[in-house]
Amino acid sequence: MSSRRQRGVTAGWRLLPWIATAAMLAACSGPGADAPAPSQTPIAAGTVESVAVVTHGSPGDAFWNVVKNGAEAAGKDLGIRVAYNASGDPGQQAKLIDNAVAQGVDGLVVSMANPEALRPSVEKAVAAGIPVVTINSGESESAKFGAFVHVGQSESLAGQAAGKRLAEARRTKMLCVVHEAGNIAANERCGGATKAFGDATTLQVDINNPTDAQSRIKGALEADRSIDAVLTLNSQVAARAVDAVREAASGATVATFDLNSDVVEAIRAGKLLFAVDQQQYEQGYLPIVLLQLYRTNLNTVGGGAPVQTGPGFVDKSNVEAVAALVAQGTR
Repeated sequence: MSSRRQRGVTAGWRLLPWIATAAMLAACSGPGADAPAPSQTPIAAGTVESVAVVTHGSPGDAFWNVVKNGAEAAGKDLGIRVAYNASGDPGQQAKLIDNAVAQGVDGLVVSMANPEALRPSVEKAVAAGIPVVTINSGESESAKFGAFVHVGQSESLAGQAAGKRLAEARRTKMLCVVHEAGNIAANERCGGATKAFGDATTLQVDINNPTDAQSRIKGALEADRSIDAVLTLNSQVAARAVDAVREAASGATVATFDLNSDVVEAIRAGKLLFAVDQQQYEQGYLPIVLLQLYRTNLNTVGGGAPVQTGPGFVDKSNVEAVAALVAQGTR
């Protein structure tokens, strides 16, 4: 083993006890904690030299940049080469996974917004003896496809928590804004929020056309003045919703999923009630740690249940503490 490799592994093992403990506690508290562990293809204990991370986020997206930062920080801490690639197109994402398998990486981290489109590629990786961790989206399909753990938040439960908060704020009719067609996580968020809140309607917009998204939200508010709550599922759309409420002269309360600097400022200014924080830095960092544990010591966590990174909430009570972390790219 090279001296560089020794330093990386030594540093990694200093970090592992508290990270692994946190992950195990999170997994045991999540939905499905009593579920049986999925069967795994036996592998021999060895080393981890390289991990590929393939997500469905667009390159440069603020949310996914934080995931990337987490994965690369873990790679640096543990002495593992981390290659991060992303595509919002499911077909292209599948090709990126296939390329990683062909390169013989030691581990694979995948987000599955469109699980069925990725299934053949993920199963090919598992068949090749490459351990897979799924993150962010695709929780219910993760074990079925052969991944040994999922790291993220239960989107349905997170949606319910958001809907409950809006109901507690005495809002009576909600507009849930879906920013990406075909994204299973977005549908689960809106479904959970509607279940907890009650009277709700869904609006489809395109995150790649922010001006049109703002116009559509404004139009919905003008068409139905009884809407007094707007829930966006993406931090970039949240700013557009705040502007749409102002332009429509609506008194609707706006809340969102996920954080960025605009969301922090809007919470500070009282224009956003809260943001659901799924702590996506952990979704980048923890899978690298879990792959290291699995490949070097055959450890697994969760017993078949996901490792939950959320939902947490950022509002006026804690926004100042989180603001600096958002600015540095870790929240």
